[in-house]
Amino acid sequence: MTKRIFRIAAVAAVGALALAGCSAGGDTAQEGAAGGDRTDLTIGVFNGWPEGEAVSYLWEAILEEQGYDVSLEYADAGPVWAAVAGGDYDVNLDAWLPMTHESYLEQYGDDVVDLGAWNDEAVLTIAVNEDAPITSLTELADSADDFGNRIVGIEPGAGLTAATQDSVIPTYGLEGMEFTTSSTPAMLAELSAAVDAGENVAVTLWRPHWAYDEFPIRDLEDPEGTLGEAEGIHSIARTGFDEDFPQLTQWLQAFEMDSELLFSLENAMFNSGADQSDYPEIVADWIAENQEWVDGLTAGADA
Repeated sequence: MTKRIFRIAAVAAVGALALAGCSAGGDTAQEGAAGGDRTDLTIGVFNGWPEGEAVSYLWEAILEEQGYDVSLEYADAGPVWAAVAGGDYDVNLDAWLPMTHESYLEQYGDDVVDLGAWNDEAVLTIAVNEDAPITSLTELADSADDFGNRIVGIEPGAGLTAATQDSVIPTYGLEGMEFTTSSTPAMLAELSAAVDAGENVAVTLWRPHWAYDEFPIRDLEDPEGTLGEAEGIHSIARTGFDEDFPQLTQWLQAFEMDSELLFSLENAMFNSGADQSDYPEIVADWIAENQEWVDGLTAGADA
């Protein structure tokens, strides 16, 4: 329980960080990075999305070794998309397409560049405690009392929240249940408390996520496909990124990471009781254990 509290508190602290306008796209080229790339790089990171946080810390460590000066800036998904589109952030590594962030792509698609998917196994879910009395969303309405007539959600502006409101609830007749939204850390805190108390709980979640290794939970079946099929986790960049970062553009376009490898990094960062200040050291240790794979991400670097 203690390590969960430390980790959830750390995620909550990250979520409180304000959106920073740091003018990523400058006019003057800088030396020192690989392949003639600019030196200063700003990565936008979604609050509460562990897969994006994990790979952002991974690439920060890799690129610092290659001579880049990397900044990680946290905000919710909508502001990050807006900041990339506006040129305040250079890149984001956690865009879920084609469904979860569809509305952001429609709004900002003309001003961002899709560098491709690095993982194609991402899925949205409604998860319950492992010993819950139901196995499918088709049973949830009739068993609503067992779950306190509540579904616990994440941020109001999240694509997962929209899918739950617009598709899951009307399709499975869940209008009688309260759908609460606040933040990912708040959802995880409620999940942790319910599991520890031996109570039933239903939460909006997604894979890949460290919660599946930390808590005894499972997904409810979604026979109507309301949460969509598996999606890709994409890297998106501001316009002009390929001109300022030609070498990094090639690396990110070629970047692939399967879920098992991602889980190992997430577990090291989020399932160890560490706080955010420990992440660089944890990532450095993980890189050392996976050095051959990591070296392959920047093979042929012209440093």
